[in-house]
Amino acid sequence: MTNLDDLLQRVRAKAYATAEQQLPPPATAEEMAKAESALGFGLPPLLVRLYREVANGGFGPDYQLLPLVGEGRTAVSVYREEREELADGAPHWPADVLPVLDWGCGMFAAVDCRSAEGAVLLFEPNGVDDGWSQAWYVDAEGLAGWLETWLSGTGWYEEDAGEDGGMRPWEAARQRLSATS
Repeated sequence: MTNLDDLLQRVRAKAYATAEQQLPPPATAEEMAKAESALGFGLPPLLVRLYREVANGGFGPDYQLLPLVGEGRTAVSVYREEREELADGAPHWPADVLPVLDWGCGMFAAVDCRSAEGAVLLFEPNGVDDGWSQAWYVDAEGLAGWLETWLSGTGWYEEDAGEDGGMRPWEAARQRLSATS
């Protein structure tokens, strides 16, 4: 089991050591409450601690975490946009799945906020032709594990990693996309 205090300390150290520009300050308790209210669901404790104790985005793998709140494009605003958008008349973004990182080309890393461990999902819509549930993959069973791969340089997005990092389809995608909330 990962010691979360140690994990956050290592994430903070790497975030500040690798930042290309000054990181934003951490989100306040009031900002977190407003974000959760706007989203309509709570965030997993580790995700709350990342935004509260490290920074309000701007760190992490490659394209870095979206800010949770603030001006411009945020995790909250992207979630709301993705939930409102219909593709071919069907929803493509499940409820309670917060986009935390935009990989580009329509791809996102997202945290399943219904998952106790904060499972990290990959939304990869390119080439999907048999329903949106086919675009969802499990990147990591939990946010802690996902952060560990970033810290160790072993994520699928790293140059020396395998093609897909061994990701499997997200089995709950079909059910979660068809559910209304």
